[in-house]
Amino acid sequence: MIKRLKLLLLSAFSVLLFGCATDIEDYQGTEPQFDLFEYFQGKSTAWGMVQDYTNRQTRRFEVEIVGSVEGNVLTLVEDFVFDDGETSQRIWTIERLGSGQYQGSADDIIGVATGREVGNALQWQYDLELQMDDSTIVVAFDDWLYRQDDKHVFNLTKIKKFGIEVGRITLFFQKL
Repeated sequence: MIKRLKLLLLSAFSVLLFGCATDIEDYQGTEPQFDLFEYFQGKSTAWGMVQDYTNRQTRRFEVEIVGSVEGNVLTLVEDFVFDDGETSQRIWTIERLGSGQYQGSADDIIGVATGREVGNALQWQYDLELQMDDSTIVVAFDDWLYRQDDKHVFNLTKIKKFGIEVGRITLFFQKL
């Protein structure tokens, strides 16, 4: 009886541990198709928040975005305004590789960002050099973007250091 109970508990734990992981393929057939280049060409705006590991909101921000497409390259100019008055700009250069795959770079990105879209979802992963007072740290971003309709995209991001989640970003985009 005890052996069966242990086996049952181990099975339940395995389902919880491995059954909760999301895979981009889970979005096969969902609508509307994400289409990164089409959505971000032109002007859009976004607003969101950063939360720490305790889920406490630590910052709020707004972003004005201008995207331009030339061939297989999307350039995104993102102008951030934070709730404390800080401003910053990030310029992404994103290349379409085919089969829904992308790679990109920006000044504060370490190495190359990689992404893949399937159905209405895009997973975008990269390491970011994050400014912290007088120093910087490198953290891993795992962005999941979901296209709601022609004008709206939701973005949920996990921020990790040494594989441990240290924060989250929730962001809403609206195409202008």
